[in-house]
Amino acid sequence: MARQRMTGAQRREQLILIGRATFAERGFEGTTVEEIAARAGVSKPVVYEHFGGKEGLYRAVVEREMQRLHDAIVDVIQEGRWRERIENGVLALLTFVEEETDGFIILAHGQLPGEERTYSTILNMVTAQVSYLLAQAFQHRGLDEGAATLYGQALVGTVSNTALWWLDERKPDKYSTAQHIANLCWNGLRGLEALPHVADVETEKDA
Repeated sequence: MARQRMTGAQRREQLILIGRATFAERGFEGTTVEEIAARAGVSKPVVYEHFGGKEGLYRAVVEREMQRLHDAIVDVIQEGRWRERIENGVLALLTFVEEETDGFIILAHGQLPGEERTYSTILNMVTAQVSYLLAQAFQHRGLDEGAATLYGQALVGTVSNTALWWLDERKPDKYSTAQHIANLCWNGLRGLEALPHVADVETEKDA
């Protein structure tokens, strides 16, 4: 029986999945349209027809992974106690690293031609959401909500750098890692001073 022909949507999806695996393995520069086409079992013109070339396919892959990771994190930090939000956000990121490793590798190490690194872009999007939520919490507690962006950057930076480390280590497991990061971040937030000051080293030595 003859093999059923793919629809245009099915072929596009196939090429995106093959592109994701290939870009993760070889990077943007090391990947060719010829290899994508060969892995998909199609001719090069089919790739050009759907994406206009390698850059178009890469952009489609990156944009999809960025949206998926953004949604995975933002969806779980909207409600609950702050410690739970932090832990759930970290767990969502580590789950993406674990289950969608190719996608995370592309986001962490890739870059759209002529644009900033993709990981920086997604982190900026998440930081904006975290900063907004922190500003609400700060206002409720009588803290300076103008500092929320700074704390948002610090929180997301801590989590994102740990995820890069965990990509290679995978120890401890993602649940333990999420709990430890939440422990650090939450206890820092819980003890925030309304008027933080720089410690006087000389005074502390004399104390």
